[in-house]
Amino acid sequence: MRLAELSRRSGVSTATIKYYLREGLLPPGRQINTTTAEYDDEHLRRLRLVRAMIQVGRLPVATVREVLRNVDDESLGRAIRLGAALWALPQVPEPDEEDEYVQAAHREADKLLETLGWSNARLLTTISPAYRSLVVAVAAFRRLGYDWGAELLVEYGKLMHEVAKLDVDFVETHPSEAEKMETAVLGAVLTEPMLQALRRLAQEEESGRRYGFE
Repeated sequence: MRLAELSRRSGVSTATIKYYLREGLLPPGRQINTTTAEYDDEHLRRLRLVRAMIQVGRLPVATVREVLRNVDDESLGRAIRLGAALWALPQVPEPDEEDEYVQAAHREADKLLETLGWSNARLLTTISPAYRSLVVAVAAFRRLGYDWGAELLVEYGKLMHEVAKLDVDFVETHPSEAEKMETAVLGAVLTEPMLQALRRLAQEEESGRRYGFE
């Protein structure tokens, strides 16, 4: 398809598509002559991914570029490739490792992973933004006097493992490696807000069942 058709099918203006091309968010089309290029369904899918990341995920262009660079790096194995793409998404700041609450949170997080038998996650604790986010959250709770730790979190962890299985099962339904990677990134950008909404709806339902709405 030509640029005008790509714009029509995607709902993205030609000026914006040209901008994405210049920024490296879209691969160049097949050049027909000096002024015209052709695009295909791969461009259309990638364009929809870019728009979702920018419009729904509210990610800056530089972050989108970094995520897609990892998605497209075929020299990496699938797990590392996926991890690198997801780790390029916005993360929490580094915790203060001298803080006593952070140190306690590390101990609880490590105990949690051991209890759950998550050996792969344990191998990545020094570099994983997800592990860092867990430590920061647990430290914040403990600083406020709430004794959150491995014992309380283990049941949450078991539930999240079931969610992760569903996530990876869904990724595996897509035929190409590129689609698998793009689906996983979309899951991080779009599914997490959806899961958060479902959790809050479930809380509304359960609180209504227990306490009523009077």
